[in-house]
Parts: sequence; structure tokens; C-alpha cells
Amino acid sequence: MRTPGSKRTRMVAGFAVVVAFLTVFILSSQRHSSAEGKGSDFESIELFTDVMSIIKKSYVEEVDTKKLVYGAINGMLSSLDPHSSFMPPETYKEMKIDTKGAFGGLGIEISIKDGVLTVISPIEDTPAFKAGIKAGDMILKIDDKFTKDMNINDAVKRMRGQKGTKVTLTIMREGLDKPKEYPIVRDIIQVKSVRFHLMDNGYGYIRIAQFQEKTDDDLSKALKSMKDEHKGELKGLVLDLRNDPGGLLDQAVKVADHFVPDGEMIVYTEGREKDSKMQFTAKKGSKEAAYPIVVVINGGSASASEIVAGALQDHKRAIIMGPQSFGKGSVQTIIPLPDDSGLRLTTARYYTPKGRSIQAKGITPDITVEAVELPKNSAKKDTLHIREKDLENHFEGEDKTAGGDVKKEEKKADKKEEKSDKVPDRLEESLKNDYQVLRALDLLKGWDLIKAMGNGK
Repeated sequence: MRTPGSKRTRMVAGFAVVVAFLTVFILSSQRHSSAEGKGSDFESIELFTDVMSIIKKSYVEEVDTKKLVYGAINGMLSSLDPHSSFMPPETYKEMKIDTKGAFGGLGIEISIKDGVLTVISPIEDTPAFKAGIKAGDMILKIDDKFTKDMNINDAVKRMRGQKGTKVTLTIMREGLDKPKEYPIVRDIIQVKSVRFHLMDNGYGYIRIAQFQEKTDDDLSKALKSMKDEHKGELKGLVLDLRNDPGGLLDQAVKVADHFVPDGEMIVYTEGREKDSKMQFTAKKGSKEAAYPIVVVINGGSASASEIVAGALQDHKRAIIMGPQSFGKGSVQTIIPLPDDSGLRLTTARYYTPKGRSIQAKGITPDITVEAVELPKNSAKKDTLHIREKDLENHFEGEDKTAGGDVKKEEKKADKKEEKSDKVPDRLEESLKNDYQVLRALDLLKGWDLIKAMGNGK
């Protein structure tokens, strides 16, 4: 029976090949205080180099050393949590592009949940969103490749691709009897971070789809635009964070800063390293007026969106409406490596101003409102409620202001409708059928009515 070369030879060869990896590992091991712990770490390093040397010498085919090292690092990180990962140079480059809001692919944020590749949320107006992919969907296959034991990097790589090419996701979700295939054509994903609309009577609506480099700037422009259109301060604001998978921490802090009083805590982090213990407070400067705010969340609201919702809830600056949020309350630090690869490592946990951990819990809404599919046809909407005109033997009313000539008024209304041939804005049109947003708007209006009653008006 053949045996590999001497242990000394194997140690020298292995160390020379994975010097960068070992440096990180050794630095980590030095933080352990006990001599026994250090000995255990170095024994593990020796085991690693032994196995690597055996593979290099005896595997049936010649193996690329970098491939072995990358595979080992991937395995090490995947054993920690779903969000820690190793990014080879190509993946690391794509990650940096993502934060700028443009990339090629399907348009979904994914994670590993209970060992299954799971959709955190689809990004609005992307191929995945239009195909009907939903938050919570379990991805069983990408094309013909089963996702069991597939890490996130591999999954992302398989779903990314050139515009016009097709990929098929096999999805299982609650309510389905069997998995369903979704063929999706890839596109250039241009994520528009902020969308807004001034609703009736001066109530504003802002939708943040993802926290990117320019989110705070776009939010400032949206607020100014709506106030200019209303010719004064807003009467209230619906801040829509549904299916917002998160993004950049600094942008989440800046967004919350518009509404949180000077010097007050927005979010803080706790971790083992000194650098991972951070506090973020609201800065001095112009703040939004103290108008009422309703933040709408759902199961696809994660990370940065949960930070904003939690801060506004703790400071009683907003009512949180919707179902429970996703519950991603961990901080990932991006560490560049010498060969242009990168390390995404979970280094801390997020806490709301009152010390609530978001991790695996999420934000609990003040008012639970599930999504309801409203009919798009206005005539069908009337069937949701019985009205006087639906009762048998009802009689018509008289319009005294028009001299009792009901038919004449109906004709005028018909003419007005005929002239109104303007195509409504897509966002504006979608809000008319959005049950959760309509509930939020009703709450804001009720808020104003109660305040007016309290003032004797």
C-alpha cells in the first residue's frame, strides 16, 4: 500500500499553497486565550493540509489548487449561517454592481431557510415579479439542477445571465399540491429604488424597493416633489417597504434620519469584534414635519427595511401595518481579499433603539393587515358591499341642487367621462387596487379626523 510523502513535506507544500487562507485562520485562532484551544486550531490546520496534499497527489484527475481552496472556504462559510459566503472574483464584482442598481438576471433576492433555497422577495417590475414568483417560494430546481445542498453563490450564478436567455425555476409554495415550473426570460434588472405618488388631499406615498447608493437622495427628491405639488407640507405619508430585501445599512440610517428626532438612536449593532459594536443616531438638520406616517411591511421586508420600520416604531413616529416581516437582523461585513475575491461574513446583530433583536423574529406590526386581491374592475368592486341601490324596491333620490333633473346630471357626468381619456400612471393605477395601501390611507385620514375633533373643529 502506497503512502503519501513525509508529513513535513506535506505541511510545507500545503502551507505554501494556502498561505492567505491560513493567515486568516491563524489570526482568528490567536483570539482564543487558552493554550488548549490554540493547539486544537493548529491540529485542524494540519488536518486540512494533509487532506489537500492527499487530493493533489492521489485524486483520479489533476485538480486545480485554487478550485480546492475556494471549495474549502465555501464549505467553511456555509457551515456558519445562510448569509456568510465566499465570493470568487467574478461574483464579488457582480455584488458591487448590484448595489448600483443594475445587473442581468431574474430579479429576486434569495436565502437559505431550513436548508432550502428560498425567495426573500421578488424585485418589482422584474421578470421574476411578472412571472408570479412570490416571497417565501421554495426553489427546488434551477433548470435541471436540484438546489439541495446548493450554496447561494452557485444559485445566483445559475440564475444570472444575458438578456433574452431563459431559465426555468421549479417552485413549491404553500397551497400548491405539487411543484410548479416557471420559465422566465432574463433581462437587465434596472432596480428603481424609490417611486412616489401624491395621493388625494395631500397624502404622500413612497415605495422603497431596495436600499441602494442613491436611495436617500431619491427619497429627498420624492418628498420635495410631493410637497411642491401639494404647495405645502404633506398631510401624511404611506411608506411602503413591502418586498424590500434590504441593501446598504448607511442608506437605511439616512432614510430613518428624515423622521427621527436629532440625537435619537436609529439602530445599533453588537458583535464580538470592537469594530462590530456600532451606534447610529439621527443627525442635526432639516427634518420632516411631524405628520402621521404608516409604514407598510410584509414577509418580504428584510434587513435594512426592518431597521427603518423598527426605528420609526420604537420612536412612535409611525404605525407599522401588514404581516410580520422577514427577520434578517444580522450584519454582513464585506472583506476584500488579495486575489480580487471577497468574503461576506456575518459579524454582528442589529438591534432597534429599544434593544429588540430583529434576527429570526422580524418586526411585529402594530396593525396586522394581510394582502387581499381586489377586483380591478370598478363595477366588480361594488359587489364587495351591499348598497341601498342593491335593495329590492329601492327608490331613486332627487338632486335638489340641479333642480331635480337627475337625467341631466347623468348626461353631464357621461360627457365628463368621455373627455377624460388620459392614460393613468401605472403606479397610481396599481394603488387603487392595493388593499393594504388603501387601509393605510384610511388610517391617515382617520388620524386627521380624530385630531380635528379633539381641537373642536
